[in-house]
Amino acid sequence: MRIPRSASQDSAVRPIPLAGTGGIDRDAHHRLDEAWLGAAWSHPSTRVFVVSGGQALVEETADGRTELVMMPSFDAPVTEAHRYFLGSDAEGVRYFALQKDALPGRMDDVARPAGLREAAALLSPRDGQLMVHAVALENWQRMHRFCSRCGERTVIAAAGHIRRCPACGAEHYPRTDPAVIMLVLDEEDRALLGRQVHWPKGRFSTLAGFVEPGESIEQAVVREVAEEAGIAVGEVEYVASQPWPFPSSLMLGFVAHATSTEVRVDGDEIEEARWFSREDLRAAMDAGDVLPPYGVSIAAVLIEQWYGKPLATTPW
Repeated sequence: MRIPRSASQDSAVRPIPLAGTGGIDRDAHHRLDEAWLGAAWSHPSTRVFVVSGGQALVEETADGRTELVMMPSFDAPVTEAHRYFLGSDAEGVRYFALQKDALPGRMDDVARPAGLREAAALLSPRDGQLMVHAVALENWQRMHRFCSRCGERTVIAAAGHIRRCPACGAEHYPRTDPAVIMLVLDEEDRALLGRQVHWPKGRFSTLAGFVEPGESIEQAVVREVAEEAGIAVGEVEYVASQPWPFPSSLMLGFVAHATSTEVRVDGDEIEEARWFSREDLRAAMDAGDVLPPYGVSIAAVLIEQWYGKPLATTPW
C-alpha cells in the first residue's frame, strides 16, 4: 500500500478490510475440472457455508472471535447448480459456498445471520475473504440469470464463475464496476470531506464515484471531485483498492491534490463538503459534530493515513 506523502510517518498503516487474500488460493485452474471439483467436494476436510441475500451465519467462539459457520460437505444443504468453489488454504482445505433462498436454521441459537458490512470488521482475514468472494458471486448470479445477447436463461458453469447461454453460446462473467474513492488535499494539507444527502447527520467521508465508459481512473477522480464539490484537481496518486460487492464494485483509492479551494457542492449527491485541518477534524469529532466513515471502508484508511492515527470508527 502506498502511503500518501502527507501522512504521518509515525502512524501505523491499518490493513484495508476485505482487501487481503486471507491465505486463500482461488485455484481458478480447477473451476472447469468437474472430476477435480467432485473429489474436492467429497473430501472430508472440505468446508462449506451458506450465503443468502448477502448474509451468512456467524458465531462467536469461546475466546471472543467471530467465525463463519462452516460444515463438512456431507452436512451441507442439497444444491447442485448454486455450489461455488472459492479456493483452498495452505493446509489443502477446500472451501465452497452454497447459494440458498434462506439461511439454514440452527438448533443451538448460537449462530446469527450477518451481512458483509458488519462481518467484515469481525471475521478473520480468511473468513472475510471467503465471504466477500461468495457474496460477490451471489449478487452477480441473482442479477444476471438471462443472456444479455438473446434473452435465454443461462446456466452456471466454472464452479459459479461463468454463466453460459445454451441458445447462442455466449459466456458471461461476473461483473465488477470500478469506482474511485479519493482523499482530496489542498496546499495547506487540509482534507476535503463531504456528506451525502442520505447519510446520518454529521457523517463525513471522502468523495467517490463510478468510472464512466472510455475514461481512465485518473480522469474519473478529476471529474468526480469537480462534479461533487467544484474543486479542480491536479496530481492524482493511487493508494490501494478494496473489493466492495454492494452489489459489484471495486473501490480504487487515491489521494488527489487540489489546485482550487472554493467548494461548490452539487446539492444532489453531496449535501455539504468542508476543508479540515487535522486540528479541525479532531475538534469536530471530539465535539460530536463530525462522525468519521465506517471502519470497514477504505475511506477510513485513507483518512487515517493523512490524520496520523486511527479514527474512532464503527464497523457499520
